[in-house]
Amino acid sequence: MSDPRYDKLAKSLVEYSCELKKGEAVFIDVADIPDRMTIALIRATRKVGGIPLVETRQSRVVRESLRGSNDAHAKMVKDVELYRMKKVQAYIAIRGAENTSELSDVPPKVMQAYSKTMRPLLNYRVNQTRWVVLRWPTPSMAQAANMSTEAFEDFYFDVCTFNYGRMAKAMKPLVKRMTQAKDVHLKAPGTDLRFSIKGMPAIPCAGDRNIPDGEVFSCPIKNSVNGTLQYNTPTLYAGTKFENVKLEFKDGKIIKATSNNTKRLNEILDTDPGARYIGEFSLGLNPFVMNPMCDILFDEKIAGSLHFTPGQAYEDCDNGNRSAVHWDMVLIQRKEWGGGEVWFDGELIRNNGLFLPKDLLPLNPKNLKKV
Repeated sequence: MSDPRYDKLAKSLVEYSCELKKGEAVFIDVADIPDRMTIALIRATRKVGGIPLVETRQSRVVRESLRGSNDAHAKMVKDVELYRMKKVQAYIAIRGAENTSELSDVPPKVMQAYSKTMRPLLNYRVNQTRWVVLRWPTPSMAQAANMSTEAFEDFYFDVCTFNYGRMAKAMKPLVKRMTQAKDVHLKAPGTDLRFSIKGMPAIPCAGDRNIPDGEVFSCPIKNSVNGTLQYNTPTLYAGTKFENVKLEFKDGKIIKATSNNTKRLNEILDTDPGARYIGEFSLGLNPFVMNPMCDILFDEKIAGSLHFTPGQAYEDCDNGNRSAVHWDMVLIQRKEWGGGEVWFDGELIRNNGLFLPKDLLPLNPKNLKKV
């Protein structure tokens, strides 16, 4: 028996996030999720006259494929996947792996080489299709969130089917301020960082890229970043968990990086020259996502947070940085997490996770929940 929440989520992904129209094709790329949800996506696609192209994957099979990958294998996968991607106008991906560390024993050099080869596929998908990606609720996610499985499922469907259209309207003043800003100053325990976003656009994310959503992002001028940033949430990259990541910047480049696993951290940052420069700066503001669970699709949307991302810049907000890496790492600035400040051109925009200017007050959690 189908769960009506599946149908509601599928309808939102197809009609709102991807804005799929009659005659358009969508690539439905799923791994380790219930068949009923895949079927709901197919039916939602056909209801608007779209064409569903479906791929179902299993995380353990993906791991095995990657462990023995070489240049010839990676190139073939890239060519086939890119050909398919160029046939569609939209992309929906849902990942439900129970073990988020499934890829942790893929050799780092193999993973780095594979990522480099596959980068054109990711670039095309991000820049040439209407896309949305999300996780599927699992017991391990519930455990990471310190919730029961049932309570987490209820939370998941509430936050994923939130009225993102109204959130988008509330974001407009922040988009305007960020677009007009030149200099940014971030402060927090262990953090004192300055950079420029002069001339860069600001991109609102309200359910049309990730679910859950709730961020406005820009991008630093590549060589403008100076100072130190201390992240205060765990971060997962290629199956390895990192904590207490601290980065020191000079003229845009990460010149020193430490964590609980400093060696592996620096191996990733040495993937290519662009991995030591920043490709994204974003403010998170989803009022229902309050605490980290080591799942970046949730963590980067935490109310009162920001993420500052080593690696590849997006083409719609581009500082010219190119890399096989795009690693969102999160700093929460709410008072209970140590507090912090965000300044635009000498004006305090957010203090201890709360926006201060009158036009931005609707973005604070207690107000945004009402939309």
